[in-house]
Amino acid sequence: MSSNIRAMIADVEVDNLDAAIPFYRELAGDVEVRRFPYLELELALVGPFLLYSGPLEKYVSQTATVVVETLNPVLEALSKAGGEVLEAPNEVPNGTRIVARHPDGSVFEYMQPHT
Repeated sequence: MSSNIRAMIADVEVDNLDAAIPFYRELAGDVEVRRFPYLELELALVGPFLLYSGPLEKYVSQTATVVVETLNPVLEALSKAGGEVLEAPNEVPNGTRIVARHPDGSVFEYMQPHT
């Protein structure tokens, strides 16, 4: 897991694991990628991200919160991959956050806590 990402709560549905893995690896840093089948799904574990592709009726989780030490690497990775920042960095009671849509359509909230 990247030292920038401290905690994560999410499963992410993607259309194509091969297309999605490079983006999530960019976010997670230099991590091992594990791929495995489960029932009718294809799964990939990329650091803290569990990606799945297969015949599911709906997302397990449409929105996730990722706690990071700093938002800059996340903004850079989103920019490189063509992600979209839906809500610019803004102060909330617990810290600074952004809301972003990944290229696969999933939406994440990234939170940098106050230190």
